[in-house]
Amino acid sequence: MSRNLLSTIEAAFPTFSKGQKLIANYILEHYDKAAFMTAARLGKTVGVSESTVVRFATEIGYEGYPELQKALQELIRNRLTSVQRMGVTNERLGESNVLQKVLQADRESLRRTMEQIDNSAFDQAVQAIIAARKIYIIGVRSAAALASFLNYYFTHIFEDVRNLDTGSTSVIFEQMLRIRPEDVFIAITFSRYSSRTYKAAAYAKQNGAKVIAITDSLTAPICKVADHVLVARSDMASFVDSLVAPLSLINALIVAIGLQKKDEIAQVYTRLETIWDEYHVYEKGEPDVPTP
Repeated sequence: MSRNLLSTIEAAFPTFSKGQKLIANYILEHYDKAAFMTAARLGKTVGVSESTVVRFATEIGYEGYPELQKALQELIRNRLTSVQRMGVTNERLGESNVLQKVLQADRESLRRTMEQIDNSAFDQAVQAIIAARKIYIIGVRSAAALASFLNYYFTHIFEDVRNLDTGSTSVIFEQMLRIRPEDVFIAITFSRYSSRTYKAAAYAKQNGAKVIAITDSLTAPICKVADHVLVARSDMASFVDSLVAPLSLINALIVAIGLQKKDEIAQVYTRLETIWDEYHVYEKGEPDVPTP
């Protein structure tokens, strides 16, 4: 319902009481701020009681105010510009206890991810990846860091992995020229959703490849073309995208696959340790400290 929330409020506006109209006007004009207000704070802001705010939520079809608040938060995920997100950051966090507030927000994202994850979809994604001839990975903008992390470990586990260069749409499709039904395409995308990621995933789907989406909502555009959807909350704590829960999910994906291929991986890391040691990739022991 979140996609039609504003139009629902506008359509029902003539039927609202005086107090409900105050709430409706505020949401229509300041939905980005209302999305992170408690019922009590929203009521105080517009000059009505908390109970009036709760009744307003039920009046427009929600079980209570928490459900309306979640709908507002979903609404703004793909609407806010970076400038607006800065405003939300100031509204939510202010300038005090920023470290604690951001860590708490990330902890909440992890908790909600654990509650909402589809274990069956996770297991199916693991099996699809293990069975793949070739693995394609895409992550645009902030999601590129997650794609790079996944690619780093997958290249240790699988022989044929490609982290797509996303510099332009044409370059993406050139790298996917030989994608086949035996392949897996892993698309990592969070709001604001990348159109390049969606187009590439749709192309992979058209060519018969299995598409695995790692995203933040079952209503994300990528879900339309995905065979398996893994949801990790990436709730906006600030103008910076929170990648804590998605990274944890990707970590779990790598570990789950690694456990099923542990004998092969053990051989790979034995060889890698020899290479790392021979070429002094890592420091050993305590570093030399210059004498004063």
